[in-house]
Amino acid sequence: MEMEAENGVCDISFTERVRFYSHNYMRCLLYIRSCSTPETTFTKSLYSKLITSSHLLEDFLDFHGAKNNADWYFYRELAAAIRHLSLAGYTQKHVLNRLVFYDIDAKEEFRKHGQIVLSFITNSLYNLAPVILDEAGRLGVPEPEEGGYQPTNFPGVSSGEMLEYDIYDEDKDQQRDHIVRVSNEFLSIADDFDTYEFYEVYDRDGLKALVPDKVNEVEIRRFEMLVHNLQSSFDSYVIHGGFRYGNRRLKQFRAYFSVIFHLLQIMGRLLHFYERHLIEVGYKNIYRQVRERLCDLVDPDRLLDCTINYGLHYVNHYFASGRDVAKEILKENVEKSSIQVPIPKDLGFHCRPSLLVAKVAQKYGGQVELVVGDHRFDASSVLDIQWAGGMIQKEGIEEVVFEGDVRALKDIEVLAGVNYGEDRMGKGISLPKSLNYLR
Repeated sequence: MEMEAENGVCDISFTERVRFYSHNYMRCLLYIRSCSTPETTFTKSLYSKLITSSHLLEDFLDFHGAKNNADWYFYRELAAAIRHLSLAGYTQKHVLNRLVFYDIDAKEEFRKHGQIVLSFITNSLYNLAPVILDEAGRLGVPEPEEGGYQPTNFPGVSSGEMLEYDIYDEDKDQQRDHIVRVSNEFLSIADDFDTYEFYEVYDRDGLKALVPDKVNEVEIRRFEMLVHNLQSSFDSYVIHGGFRYGNRRLKQFRAYFSVIFHLLQIMGRLLHFYERHLIEVGYKNIYRQVRERLCDLVDPDRLLDCTINYGLHYVNHYFASGRDVAKEILKENVEKSSIQVPIPKDLGFHCRPSLLVAKVAQKYGGQVELVVGDHRFDASSVLDIQWAGGMIQKEGIEEVVFEGDVRALKDIEVLAGVNYGEDRMGKGISLPKSLNYLR
């Protein structure tokens, strides 16, 4: 007994343990089975209870080898289904609850589509509940003596009252460098996400071709973490949150990446469930049988439709809208100045110098212009710089002025100091370490 206690093991049987870890889980399922209206049954508190109880049961079954046991494998997979659908449902419910506070475009259309997705999730959970209870009965896991939970156990989180708003964002030091940094990071993430640009609604075959080869859990979770870090940085160094008062544009900006973050969460959970539990990858007959039974309960085509035609569509939409807000914030907060620098010796602003200057301007996101006499050119555009280069060459100009974001101007000044990264014959040369991002 001393050895058993030392190793954290006691003599409670597997049967007793599985009954214990199924108890709260089954009470939730009994409650769901007894309800006739899934759309009003599933509150955030119910989702939370389903998430924790199914997670505990799934971990317990995994520890005891249910993945490799034909008798218990389906019960284990059902627990996983409840967990991941509940995680997605909790987040989708949260988004719909918070929409009233989000200053975003296309809100009503987004709400309408979000309700359809939530309905799919709740109906799937509603379909799963009686099947799980039957499977538990087959395995000899008894239903809790006290029966299912009651509606009073799962109240909604919203009431008609609001606490007094007496902590103001103006009291927090809104440092420009933090605002600029977060705005630039958002633009950078948005640019990276362009790989998944959404053009039109995908049909069944299009969805199958897209997932998982082009859109999958691993990549979506990567972007989820990037946006989550951005939101954490914003809340820590710009404003604490809150949605009713304060700097409207900053609140609006946060609303965009908050919605994007939650949509990526939903996509990640649904993609995990699809890739891990609904795609046919196992060669054993039991794996095929369980997969087919899960597909009957949770329609994989509907799941992909919700993931891509809702999730991916609106992530792209709100990245695009958020870009505009981020650029406006940059204009308001970037410190501006001007510099006078020589043009590239001998060859002028041909391809390489123009490309490097454009990359510098693009990196920081703030507006930078190349000024030639009375003419102004966008320094983030290679074509604009080359167009200016023709004018410079024609008029024999040897020095030009750049105006705009001081951070970009500093790097352009360094770049000009090494003749824009090339010798007088047009051959590339080494750049200073501060310009490593141009390599």
